[in-house]
Amino acid sequence: MNVKEYLEILHTAERLKDTLRHCTTSKRRTESVAEHSWRISLMAMLLKSEFSDIDIDKVIKMCLIHDLGECFTGDIPTFAKTNDDRKREDILLESWIESLSEGIKGEFSVLFAEMNTQQTKEAKLFKALDKLEALIQHNESPLDTWSENEFELNKTYAFDTVAFSEWLTELRKAILDETLKKIANEQ
Repeated sequence: MNVKEYLEILHTAERLKDTLRHCTTSKRRTESVAEHSWRISLMAMLLKSEFSDIDIDKVIKMCLIHDLGECFTGDIPTFAKTNDDRKREDILLESWIESLSEGIKGEFSVLFAEMNTQQTKEAKLFKALDKLEALIQHNESPLDTWSENEFELNKTYAFDTVAFSEWLTELRKAILDETLKKIANEQ
């Protein structure tokens, strides 16, 4: 990869710093997509010893790039995202990836294909962390920033996604405990 392409990729990815998500931080500031991607990457890194049979470096790469499509479409919350929204994001992301040099295009394409098929342990761990981070962020944000449907979502979301791992299932239950305490204490 030459220096010009390197900078162009970074300039495109910089958009995620200004692409806002549905969630707010504990201090009521709207979270960016870049912040979400950073934290799920940290979550993955911290799990290296818990998932010693998984290529954590690959999971971290997945976490870092998973929302690059939102550079072109913005963030749409999972509960509001339609199939048409997903198709549009995929088309725009694929078009951008196709414009990259062979090495990086190949790596991104392979990672996105693996994330989309959800067949490997790495892809499943990435997807679980992506969903769990959103739940954790909601628990950290003030309750009055939640939309009405999130009260139920925070109780039920992602249990199916973590079912492949006892450790992640235990984490999901701990997040649920935090959710229930938050709702009871703040209402």
